[in-house]
Amino acid sequence: MFSKACEYAIKATIYIAKQSQHDQRVNVKEVAEAVNAPVAFTAKILQQLCRANILESVRGKQGGFIFTESHQKKVKIFDVVHLIDGNGIFTNCGLGLHQCSSENPCPVHDDFKLVRENLAMMTQKYSFFDLAQRTEHGLAWLK
Repeated sequence: MFSKACEYAIKATIYIAKQSQHDQRVNVKEVAEAVNAPVAFTAKILQQLCRANILESVRGKQGGFIFTESHQKKVKIFDVVHLIDGNGIFTNCGLGLHQCSSENPCPVHDDFKLVRENLAMMTQKYSFFDLAQRTEHGLAWLK
């Protein structure tokens, strides 16, 4: 459903949130390995997340990526999806038609409308703090 870049961004953000809860900064290579993503691609994604003020990057020997706990509680999956993939997944036609609407529906319009609405609710429901806690307690995994 999400682009590969968005999937990597969500997983990377969860991983960094989890490590940050232990006051650990992580580098690009470590993040890429943790989420099974190419290092160069991960670097570009993390740069986007930093530019959007979702993550913080600290340079130097003790540097790395960090995601403060207070910020983790505010940032939702929706924020990362919106940044990486845009709002199309929440608004576009399930069949890719440009003129699909309630007045001019595609064959799956009503069913896909429910999928979009549920996806929007799910992505706005969970913060990265929630997701990091789930992985921390073994209730969810990133690989």
